[in-house]
Amino acid sequence: MPEPTPAQRAIGDFAPKLVELTDDVLFGDIWKRPGLAPRDRSLITVATLIANGSTEQLVGHLRIAQENGLTQDELIEAIIHLAFYAGWPRAMSAVTVAKKVFSDTADA
Repeated sequence: MPEPTPAQRAIGDFAPKLVELTDDVLFGDIWKRPGLAPRDRSLITVATLIANGSTEQLVGHLRIAQENGLTQDELIEAIIHLAFYAGWPRAMSAVTVAKKVFSDTADA
């Protein structure tokens, strides 16, 4: 039996259609399109989540961004840059999340 996807683990049977769309459309199609590299998609996604204040989703996407080749320094620099476009509070919230994610990654 295949290992459950992150969406399946997070949502389970509570909203199966959302799990299906997340797995099949978002990650199964959109993330695999040839027009952008996964690294670029990760940077765009992280920036959008920060701009929206979506820190809960930011946790997983910071990890994905690192898996896709973005460094901790590059992600911190993106947060600093976004402070002036998305707002200081959003950047401060994001850097707090990033600090925890990077600390957890270093400990693993």
